[in-house]
Amino acid sequence: MELSVKLQVFEGPLDLLLHLIEKNKIDIYDIPIVEITAQYMDYIKQMQEEDMNVMSEFLLMAATLLDIKCKMLLPKEVNEEGEEEDPRAELVQKLLEYKMYKYMSFELKDRMVDAEKNFFRDKNLPEEVKDYRPPIDYETLLGDMNLQKLNEIFENLLKRQEDKVDPIRSGFGKIEKDEIDMDLKTGYVSEYIKGHKRCSFKALLEKQHSKMEVIVTFLVILEMMKTGKIDIEQDGTFEDILITAKE
Repeated sequence: MELSVKLQVFEGPLDLLLHLIEKNKIDIYDIPIVEITAQYMDYIKQMQEEDMNVMSEFLLMAATLLDIKCKMLLPKEVNEEGEEEDPRAELVQKLLEYKMYKYMSFELKDRMVDAEKNFFRDKNLPEEVKDYRPPIDYETLLGDMNLQKLNEIFENLLKRQEDKVDPIRSGFGKIEKDEIDMDLKTGYVSEYIKGHKRCSFKALLEKQHSKMEVIVTFLVILEMMKTGKIDIEQDGTFEDILITAKE
């Protein structure tokens, strides 16, 4: 059978196969391989294209068709599920995918052509029109609103703000950081102990004015005891601690 087609009409072997199937009105799920292969080979013989890259694609498809034709003559293979395998299944799947992409490309091309027909006019509105703002109708805006309703809304807003306040944390005072100079406190404690020779630890702490001063004084006493500048003694548990300065 002679075909009056040219290579440049088709974009590849799948395009040619799809053309032959549509031309012969063949069910793509039941391709008569013998007839299609014969028409395909007739087209290959008429090709005048010298580009071997393109030619190799068509020859590869021709080999695939001949391979399928040979498998159709042999007993059908059975898969693991016990069903007979169709040698044309893979080719049919490729043709369906190519057909879908081809029609999608046609749709995108039509949309591009339609988009070229749209034109947009530049904005040329007068400045007074651009700056125009419709007047506010306060009667429509307020509606049936009155002072009583506005007061109720205001009270509801205040109540919401009060509900957000943590009743426990809101009673906490502000914690301020006490700045205590360690060197000054060390000098003060040393002079105090030297002036009294033997003093009460409790009496020393009672002279401090804040909790932070008590803590710093306690640390100074520990450091002086560690360096051997003072001696510490206590007659019994919970008794007062006595501090003695060393010579």
